[in-house]
Formats: sequence, structure tokens, C-alpha cells
Amino acid sequence: MITAVLAMAAAPAAAEARTNVRVGIADQNASMFAAPKYRSLKLKITRYFIRWDARNVPGDIAAADNFVRTARKRHIRVLMHISTNTFVEKAAHLPSLSEYRRYVGYLVRHYRKLGVRDWGSWNEMNHKTQPTYKSPKRAAQYFKTMRRLCKGCKIVSLDILDQAGATSYIRRYFKALGSYRRHATVVGIHNYSDTNRLSHHGRGTKAIIRAVKRYSHRHPQFWLTETGGVAKFGRSFPCSEKRQARAVSNMFNLARSNRRDIKRLYVYNWTGSDCTTRFDTGLTRANGKVRPAYSRFKSRLRGFRR
Repeated sequence: MITAVLAMAAAPAAAEARTNVRVGIADQNASMFAAPKYRSLKLKITRYFIRWDARNVPGDIAAADNFVRTARKRHIRVLMHISTNTFVEKAAHLPSLSEYRRYVGYLVRHYRKLGVRDWGSWNEMNHKTQPTYKSPKRAAQYFKTMRRLCKGCKIVSLDILDQAGATSYIRRYFKALGSYRRHATVVGIHNYSDTNRLSHHGRGTKAIIRAVKRYSHRHPQFWLTETGGVAKFGRSFPCSEKRQARAVSNMFNLARSNRRDIKRLYVYNWTGSDCTTRFDTGLTRANGKVRPAYSRFKSRLRGFRR
């Protein structure tokens, strides 16, 4: 009898147990932090990507400064991710190692003073808009350089999109790292395909995790550094807020099912465009009103860590 009572008492606690994956929302606009609907979520992590040569663009530095300072004021930890200086396909410049050291080194020194300790050596390395698309060797060199520039920082080494050829890129990346692969303790995944195509059943995410473990010869932790429900993406995903909300649920399901490996989840993004741009994943509409995806996000967040 006592055993049965104890079991019944324990049931609610088990049902409310949280998945040990921290969740945050990424955006490029500091106004997110002031939005009441955002603040009600009580999130503690966020992500911001910055062009590698931002030192030459005062406006970009000012925007990033504002984002980082505002986040810090709200006690929100920023993951700063280095990225291309243009998203026009085939136009992006692949920085030399000396350029990377000079320009990214400046960013590291500047934002460490503002409290940034989480960094990504290069954003979405295998996507065709990134100059690292055909150069996993250079991407590996960037990670090595970043680690020397930012001693004591937590650094996302490989950061990869779940698209065709991902496992081949992973193999070539870790081959280029050589013995340095032991330092690649955090790997980023952008699993948009799995999140938004329910028919995938998470195969891309699982394939990336398996490949990293195989070629790194280690068991790093994985962060979903960019993911989310797509409201619109070109002709592939015509505008649909209802479909976007379903994808947000699937995003959380994927994180939960891979919780032994995935430790953080950064949803992109807060600020939507009313489907007027080619790519829109915003949890809000252009006027600041929340979409159904926000309600789904808030509901599912209860089962995860902030």
C-alpha cells in the first residue's frame, strides 16, 4: 500500500521532468529583448551572427554592441557566431588565415570585454552562401585559430546544415583537424530540413551526430545553433503560419529524442516579415504581434531548460 502511494506521489514529478536542453531565441535586433512576450519566456541564452570583417563596418559594430550590451543587462548569455560578409552566392570572400586572425581577433578582444564567452568559429560552413562551402580545410583552420584567439572560451567548432553532402563535409573537416580534433568539444547543427519536413523523421540530425562521433573519435556535445519553423522559404515553403507552428513542435520533439547529445537549442528568429522576404522564420509578425508558432513555442518550452 505504501509503495503504491509513493508511486502515485512520484508520478506528477516524473511527468513534469524537464529535458536537459537549454533553449534560447536568436535574432539580429536588440529590440527583441524589450518585447513583453519575449521577456515573459525568461530565456537566458541567445545567438548573434556577425560578419568576419565587421571591424570595417561601423554600423555593424554599433548594432552588435547594442545587442550584446542589452542582452548582458538582461543577464542573457550571447553566442557570437562569425559569418560571411555577404550572403550573395559565389560572391563571398574566403578570408586568409592572416585576415581571420586580424579581423576576427579584433572581434574576440572587443566582445570579450563585453562579456561574450561563447563563440562560433564560422557559421553554417557547408552552405553555398558561405565561402567555406568548398573548403572544410580552411574552416578547420579557422577553428584552430579561434581557439588560440579566445583561450578559455566555449567555441562551436564545426557548424553544419543538414543538407545533402553533410557527412562528407564532416569527414573532410575532421581529417583537416588531425590531432586537434580532440578540442572540438562543441558541434553546431542547423537542422531546418528535419524540423520542417516531418517525413524526414529526424534522419539528417541523427546522421550528423553519428558522423561527428565517427570522425571526431570523441563524444562532443551538440548545439542546435540555428533551427526553427519556416513560415516561408521561396517556392519550397509557401507562406503558412499553421505549418510553421507544427514545425516548432517537431523541433522540440527532435531535441528531446536526441537529448543525450543535444544540449542547447537556438531558435531563429524572433522578428518576422509577414512573408514578404524569401526566408521568414519569425515567431512574430512584422507589427510585433505573435504568430501561432510563438504559442506553440511557449507551451513546449515548459519541458525544457532556460
